Amino acid sequence: MTMDFTPQLAVAQAAARAAGAYLKQQFHAVHRVDAELPHDIKLQLDRDTQQLIVENLRAAYPDYAVLGEEGNCGSGDADAIWIVDPLDGTVNYFYGLPIFCVSIALRVAGELVLGCVYDPMQDECYTALAGQRACLNGEPIRVSGRSRMAEAVVFVGHGTHDGSGVKGVRRFAHISSQVRKVRILGSAALTLCYIAAGRFDAYIENRINLWDFAAARVILESAGGTMEFTPSADSPITGSVIAWNGSLPIHSALQLPPAIVS
Repeated sequence: MTMDFTPQLAVAQAAARAAGAYLKQQFHAVHRVDAELPHDIKLQLDRDTQQLIVENLRAAYPDYAVLGEEGNCGSGDADAIWIVDPLDGTVNYFYGLPIFCVSIALRVAGELVLGCVYDPMQDECYTALAGQRACLNGEPIRVSGRSRMAEAVVFVGHGTHDGSGVKGVRRFAHISSQVRKVRILGSAALTLCYIAAGRFDAYIENRINLWDFAAARVILESAGGTMEFTPSADSPITGSVIAWNGSLPIHSALQLPPAIVS
């Protein structure tokens, strides 16, 4: 795709920063819980923040549709679709952990063309146009060059919330024994951006949604990383993810040894 999406990236960045400022302002407030799920929570704030983002995006591009965690708007047949997660890390936010972000991507003719992820508590804004350099606050970033699992810091979904059950717990233990450290942030988008910036080296998750990773995928791949998404049988926008710096032998590291039956 040869179009220049620099203006759209500027709009996405402005919308993400506005939403981030709102989230930061509301961080210590008492929040209304819309729904409590077994391993997640939904806040009224999620919907309010998405509305703020949508208003900003559609003011600039009224013909673009929006696919968001908190609902969709615009024509389902639109060629250009914003993909929005207004608050990635809702549980962190609700519990007072300052690890969350706003995520905005643009998909045109089925291709992700830009990504913007904003962490308002650190004032870190990750941006990229597909095929161009990834940046953090305007400065270029690059994945790490680490190629040994023993040197790596990774995120591994551990089977409680991702549907992988006993196999997921075994995988977590197996990977943990090979790497320097395992870290779980509670935000998929920030985890992928941390790989893009060389802070993390890999991310493995059995169940993730498109809005969780769309923007960060553009950033990661523009920073030299690799991501594989395998849709689930029941939804094309939900599935499993393996993302890494492109240097680690991640697939061989994921091979589980035979289960021991006592």
